[in-house]
Amino acid sequence: MVSLQALKQRFEIIGNSVGLNRALEKAMQVAPTDISLLITGESGVGKEVIPKITHQLSHRKHSKFIAVNCGAIPEGTIDSELFGHEKGAFTGATQTRAGYFEVADGGTIFLDEVGELPLTTQVRLLRVLENGEFIKVGSSKVQKTNVRIVAATNVNMQEAIKKNKFREDLYYRLSTVEINLPPLRKRTEDIHLLFRKFCSDFAQKYSMPTIKLDEEAISILTNYRWHGNIRQLKNIAEQLSVLEENRMIKKDVLIDYLPNLGDNLPAIISEKSEKSEFNNEREILYKVLFDMKGDLNDLKKLTLELMQTSNISEFKKNNEQLINKVYQNENYSSEKNIEIVNVENNKSIEENKDFEDKFDYIQEVKAIESLSIQEKELELIKKSLEKHAGKRKLAAEELGISERTLYRKIKQFDL
Repeated sequence: MVSLQALKQRFEIIGNSVGLNRALEKAMQVAPTDISLLITGESGVGKEVIPKITHQLSHRKHSKFIAVNCGAIPEGTIDSELFGHEKGAFTGATQTRAGYFEVADGGTIFLDEVGELPLTTQVRLLRVLENGEFIKVGSSKVQKTNVRIVAATNVNMQEAIKKNKFREDLYYRLSTVEINLPPLRKRTEDIHLLFRKFCSDFAQKYSMPTIKLDEEAISILTNYRWHGNIRQLKNIAEQLSVLEENRMIKKDVLIDYLPNLGDNLPAIISEKSEKSEFNNEREILYKVLFDMKGDLNDLKKLTLELMQTSNISEFKKNNEQLINKVYQNENYSSEKNIEIVNVENNKSIEENKDFEDKFDYIQEVKAIESLSIQEKELELIKKSLEKHAGKRKLAAEELGISERTLYRKIKQFDL
């Protein structure tokens, strides 16, 4: 078996943290087998290196290695991309096409962002994992493939399963062995090493002296939270290499390149600071909807009891507290759109005309604000797109949905 140090040199892996070494050792152990792998970790931690290691150290190394970004392929075409299609299967299918699982037969296929797969595609993938079979789009012929599947995700899979966004049976098939790569903030001893390597590479690339950090700047660098992980660190190293004339970087200069430095404060504060204005608006909307549901249930209860009783005085006495609550909430919705609901109970109306005038439950019940969730969704999507000048990736991140889902919503609402 290849030594850990030799592996790092071969694949240009920098670092010696415990979490990184554990992940690499696990990858080397399972590489000679055909076990399916699930690689987890935050975006930017370097998950793509594990599939390369497992492929190169396996008996499949002379066959094809295909990497597929599941989040970047539109939902309508992903089945065709993965499994292929027959001529005429859909509009634009002018010829038969082989999918990735057919092309990678005998090799390894890496499914990045597997948590973004549509549920229908997940069913097809489960069949490949169970018996190596798949069917092209528009075909009825079952085909066989012999591929090793390595998947990666930055999604919390347990949460996705609870929300019915990912199949539990597929998760257990993919995660025969799960390898987790730690975030950069948990590899503090590796941060400066990686930074120096990036600076050296950029100095060579741009034919200029290598930049260095003073002691205070190194301390700032290693204690920063690095939400973008290695990708963000590399980006900062390149900016400093290109923009700074003085090759010795001091603390004050480095701070200018580090966004949201206040995120290094205690976790409770940083979590609050990460909430965007949009998230606050969404939480308020949810609260309003739940309050409206409660008010509507109160109205239904009062109306039903009033229709079933013949003693108005007793009804008022027994429900005095609930009636007061409803009328207090009515002030909140007085400026909203009110939907009128007719309720027939001629007998109760005749018994107490004054009560009818005060409480409109017999001839009309004022319903809660008629909100259209679809309209609110459209409004929030428009606001987010305008805020980010039409950049779908940034808007999707703020909205808390995938870029593919946002693209589908844009088409749905004809934006």
